[in-house]
Amino acid sequence: MRFFGLVFLLTYCPSLFGYADPLEVTDTVNDQKRPKIGLVLSGGGAKGAAHVGVIKVLEANRIPVDYVVGTSIGAYVGGLYALGHSAQEVEQIMMNLPWDDSYSDMIPREFLSIEDKRLKDKYNIPFRLGYSDGQFKLPKGLLLGQTVQQLMQQSTDLIPTLSSFDYLAIPYRAIASDLATAQMVVLDSGSLGKAMKASAAVPGIVSAVEINGKLLVDGGITNNLPVDVIKEMGADIVIAVDIGSSLIQADEITGTLDVINQLSTILTNNTTLAQKQHLTAQDILLRPAIDDLSTTDFSVMSQALILGEAVALESIDKLKQYSVSELAYQQYQQQKQTIAVLETQAIDEPIIDIQLNNNSKVSDNIIKRHFDVALGDVITKEQLKQAIERVYGLDAFEQVNAEFVDTAEGRIIVLTTEKKSWGPNFINIGLSLKSDFSSHSIFALDLAYVMKDLTPNGGQWLNEVKFGWENELATEFYQPLSQQQRYFLRGRAQYSREKWEATDTRTELTNKYYRGNLSLGLNYADYGVIESGFTKIDGYLKKSDPRDDHEYEYNSTGGYINLNYDTLNSINFPTHGFKLSFEALHFYDEYDPLLTDETETESEATQLTLDIRGAFGFKNHTFVGIGSFATVVTDGDFTVHVSELGGFLNLSGYQQDALIGAHKVFAALVYQYDLGRTVPGSSELPIYVGTSLEAGNMWHVSQSVKFNDLITSGSLYLGTDTSFGPAVLGVGFTSDGEYSAFVSIGKNW
Repeated sequence: MRFFGLVFLLTYCPSLFGYADPLEVTDTVNDQKRPKIGLVLSGGGAKGAAHVGVIKVLEANRIPVDYVVGTSIGAYVGGLYALGHSAQEVEQIMMNLPWDDSYSDMIPREFLSIEDKRLKDKYNIPFRLGYSDGQFKLPKGLLLGQTVQQLMQQSTDLIPTLSSFDYLAIPYRAIASDLATAQMVVLDSGSLGKAMKASAAVPGIVSAVEINGKLLVDGGITNNLPVDVIKEMGADIVIAVDIGSSLIQADEITGTLDVINQLSTILTNNTTLAQKQHLTAQDILLRPAIDDLSTTDFSVMSQALILGEAVALESIDKLKQYSVSELAYQQYQQQKQTIAVLETQAIDEPIIDIQLNNNSKVSDNIIKRHFDVALGDVITKEQLKQAIERVYGLDAFEQVNAEFVDTAEGRIIVLTTEKKSWGPNFINIGLSLKSDFSSHSIFALDLAYVMKDLTPNGGQWLNEVKFGWENELATEFYQPLSQQQRYFLRGRAQYSREKWEATDTRTELTNKYYRGNLSLGLNYADYGVIESGFTKIDGYLKKSDPRDDHEYEYNSTGGYINLNYDTLNSINFPTHGFKLSFEALHFYDEYDPLLTDETETESEATQLTLDIRGAFGFKNHTFVGIGSFATVVTDGDFTVHVSELGGFLNLSGYQQDALIGAHKVFAALVYQYDLGRTVPGSSELPIYVGTSLEAGNMWHVSQSVKFNDLITSGSLYLGTDTSFGPAVLGVGFTSDGEYSAFVSIGKNW
């Protein structure tokens, strides 16, 4: 009912809140109608905090603002101020946002499904590339803008879409550019957060924003200092704040990137110069001393704010011409506050309907299940953020956005999902390099071609190839059995060539095999799956011995069941979450008689494996527990179903997979400290220093597991989590005298 009251007041009494003529406020002390003041805020990236500094000076000197127009970061600051926030509140909102997160819209690992976690861990290069209709495809920008959209929504509360931005506490406009026509677009209604995002969408960096059928990008291209727009709104006096970049000198142009940046600055500055022609002698142009500040480093915001205050104070005598009396300013503030309260009252109303605008092939039921907002709920900003992240975590969308429509009965959420424009077929790339600074180096290049949405239920065809120390060629079809995708069938065929490195006790072995799997699975939880099926293996073992070039054939047929659960936030340097993988296989094996040295060539074997990893972190500290156990129960003295041990955090003093056997026991406790928050100038880079205490060993089929045979090990390492996976430099050592120095770049350990 509160919203109904607002509708009534806006419809029948607009002048009460300043909508009919928002600047008809009289200075009762001087008994005269004051001029209408418009505030113009230009684009300038991280330097935009200077705008807040200017506004703080305006408020301190009782200078009312009746209209506000902004471009890019100016549209963001102006939008917050137009909502009715004070300069101090705008500062608090702006300074507390994780702006650096806007440089990446990769889905946090913990939100991915089990299937997508496997893919992301294996194909670690974050390069978005698709192929369909006979051509390769890329997204419309390096960033999809999902994180930026979330930041805008967190900033603007949960206000509804508006038929006019005149209904804000201060009438407002955002400036964007039409990517198709290169014309300026004045955004005066709709979603405030979406308008802010469109105004700041740097072409080629952030994907264009579609509004009313137009693809919109950064308004700085067409009008970075929109003086003409605010005059058309009715401003008598304009206070314009220019924080655009200045041109660099000729001797500073040393590369292609410098040329591109200079051309962009020239284009933006030309629009600013044209707009300055609209300024009169009564208008005020403020240019803070921000030329030396970065537009992309948000750590400069505090400094930019101070410089904004400074430039306003330099022009304080001219600004004070437009100060009003204490009483008049109180009336102005009360009017803004009244409108601001009415704008936000409906936020506390229950959700009465969820309307889905699904522009993808993902089932509506799946989207709503992950959104997980119930009718009747009163949703908070944090709850909405988490709900959107759950849907975006399906990794099927370019963008997911939620907007509110308020009615007399309550709030309606309109949830919009946009399919990936470079799909539905994708090319994935994985890369890793491990070396112990000697002759032992392992390189792997993984490529995958994923075809999605092949069936109404979301069938997926995965084709993989691996090059390097080990080779693999595989094809797999994954078929959900309903649109809810709870049950699925999986069929896989692969050829693999594995190598077991030579050690002091064995020669190098090559294991080549063909394998086929057919299974039925159940997604029993969002991050858990259980799968059971049949497998057939035809393989060949060969020693790297010139005196023995014989290939020893073996065949295995059997069944398996595996259980997986995974909520780790990172496979590389986790700070929270848990990962469990259990598998039980039963094989009927047939071996080459020369391989077993036995008259009986057939046997049965049951292999059990369990891998667990859990992480707990607080502040900069993280503790990780690792456990890995495997055993093979067989009626023979030989088995090809073995496990491996050796490598970083896997008995660190040994080479990668140096120990091979039928029985494995391994456990480790890892401590790591995040230096990224304490190293000067590296706040955006997670730098970890870590140490581990490990114990484990391998035993052959005929050996008994004896815990006094355990080998203890440890490591010291320095690492970082890059966009293409972990990079680690460290040393490992064991109780039996093994030692290794290692470097690992690329895929997970």
